[in-house]
Amino acid sequence: MRAMVVTKFGPPDVLAMQDVQEPKPARGQVLVRVKAVGINFADLLGRMGIYPGVPKPPFVPGLEFAGVVEDDSRAPTGSPPLPPGTPVAGMTHFNAYAERIAAHPGMLFRVPAGISHEEAAAMPVNYLTAYHSMFYLGNLQPGDRILIHGAAGGVGVAAVQLAKARGLVIFGTAGTAKQDYLRQMGVHCPIDYTKSEFREVVRKEAQDGIEMVMDPIGGKSFAESYRCLGPTGRLVVYGFSAAAAEDGKKNLLRGAKAMLETPTFKPMDLMARNISVIGVHLGRLEAKAGVLRKQMDELFRMYQEGTVRPVIGKSFPLAAAAEAHRYIHERRNIGKVVLTVA
Repeated sequence: MRAMVVTKFGPPDVLAMQDVQEPKPARGQVLVRVKAVGINFADLLGRMGIYPGVPKPPFVPGLEFAGVVEDDSRAPTGSPPLPPGTPVAGMTHFNAYAERIAAHPGMLFRVPAGISHEEAAAMPVNYLTAYHSMFYLGNLQPGDRILIHGAAGGVGVAAVQLAKARGLVIFGTAGTAKQDYLRQMGVHCPIDYTKSEFREVVRKEAQDGIEMVMDPIGGKSFAESYRCLGPTGRLVVYGFSAAAAEDGKKNLLRGAKAMLETPTFKPMDLMARNISVIGVHLGRLEAKAGVLRKQMDELFRMYQEGTVRPVIGKSFPLAAAAEAHRYIHERRNIGKVVLTVA
């Protein structure tokens, strides 16, 4: 079969389409014919060699996909039935940039009728990250205030839609070209991070501090986001994009600087201020597959009632994965970027 392979760590050009061995499901797995792949910033970091747990090259990247079940003969007894022909979306540890993938049923979600493969591939990582952070771990309530960094990106758009649906007051950061889009989505206080210090804007509008910040940036941003919080505030950390440059190349100096600027959170300070720091990594939640399934069912229900809908910023064919990565590195995307598999 054909797959996009990271031939060595480096910029987008290290991605190459190759013939690779077709996966054979091990006991407890099912075989899925991939139709679309959701690109996440973790894919870019993995390609650069700076994502935790990334395999040594050559490897097939990709953490999120949608497609159709082809073979369930080795599925475990008692797992949710997924007979051949079932449309699914799923999460995996790499291997999604390919025509087929062997996946564990616990991390596959049956896709309801009416949702396209591209939309389905755009939902698990982004919408589960937002929902799990905001309402399962964060317990946000109507009227609470949230700052969403990268509000025009994949997780950002998902978080804005969910915040709007639950009656939250929304602060959102993005570059100059995306400010109008933030307003159209319903962000109450759009912040142009190229012109303003987001902490100053938030504290001016909410002098007592806000209830949550979702921060995938890292480095100095974690510290500034923490300072936006008031009593019962929650800082959600779910990425470290500060380590990646726009050219897509690994930059040890940039990464080291971001690490040095990352704050240390002291338990006694957290207790004194009634503040929580929450880490979210969906790839490490296999043991909570049942929890994620309930959340995904709720997200699909919200999709069908029109409350949430993935924004596909741009689609690329699988063979153009390098171009898609460059597009994201340059911060050109609004919403999700997906790869389509013929």
